[in-house]
Amino acid sequence: QVQLVESGGGLVQAGGSLRLSCAASGRTFSSYAMGWFRQAPGKERKFVAAINWSGGTTNYADSVKGRFTISRDNAKNTVYLQMTSLKPEDTAVYYCAAPVAGTDLPVIVYHFWGQGTQVTVSS
Repeated sequence: QVQLVESGGGLVQAGGSLRLSCAASGRTFSSYAMGWFRQAPGKERKFVAAINWSGGTTNYADSVKGRFTISRDNAKNTVYLQMTSLKPEDTAVYYCAAPVAGTDLPVIVYHFWGQGTQVTVSS
């Protein structure tokens, strides 16, 4: 069974930075694309960023382009989300996700989800 465990969330002031990590286990990590999503209180979960199996292709939601960077280390079975120039509207629970199958982007359906990590940006 695939397991995804996020870490790195916390409280940060506007303009600050955080790096989220997602450790994956249960299958060959390097064979799958990965994604990050977020859910703010009272709102639906939204796509943030995705990365293909090799890290050579990425895509981002318009709201985070130029501020967030997704990357992966296949040797460590970990995907990262580097967040800079954080804004109060980035406050949300951030989730790591993986598809059942698929190495490249776009991922149509994400099947596996982590438990989430809270990011709070104060103004």
